[in-house]
Amino acid sequence: MGADVNALGASAIPYAAFLRGINVGGHKPIKMEALRVAFEAMGFQKVSTVLVSGNVMFESRSGKPEAIARQLEEGLNCAFGHEIGVLVRPVAELRKLAATNPFKDVKLTPETRLYVTFLSEKPTPGQKAKLEAAGKDIKFRRVSDREICSGIEISPQRNTTDLMGQLEKELGRKVTTRNWNTVARVLDATESESTNSQQGGKTKRSRTAK
Repeated sequence: MGADVNALGASAIPYAAFLRGINVGGHKPIKMEALRVAFEAMGFQKVSTVLVSGNVMFESRSGKPEAIARQLEEGLNCAFGHEIGVLVRPVAELRKLAATNPFKDVKLTPETRLYVTFLSEKPTPGQKAKLEAAGKDIKFRRVSDREICSGIEISPQRNTTDLMGQLEKELGRKVTTRNWNTVARVLDATESESTNSQQGGKTKRSRTAK
């Protein structure tokens, strides 16, 4: 199965895969070690995980994230027996997103929660307009063709499920959302992996702290 994602002569590209809806309230429980093994069985290299929410770093010689996502969804369905949505992003793209500092103007409070929603399809102008017209407790800081950066102030009247509900109402279920801190941890982990590779060292493959 690995031949089509690791074509001979191509350079390995680092990617991050974000799995949708695993290990949430006992739903679709998957151990990170089993997830790593499943990725390696599909031919991906230098596989590691961050947290237990399904954030996987790996390398592939294919440069087509959408094709990789489809292969992962098929392979994970075979490995674990249920459908798991997957969004794939080149690590370089995530670094560019972080460099824009999309939340730089947000005044942080203990109740502030910041999120990135990765999209599988380009949102329509109508969808963008509805999101940008959200209530005062939810702020959509960036609405692009690839992701939506949003913030919410937690209160007795509103919490993160309201944000997720609004995103799914407007965009459907082929999206997956991560806390901004999780994205930062994924990037930190890829930096550590790169540094260790350059130094000829070994890194711990699974980082499952909650």
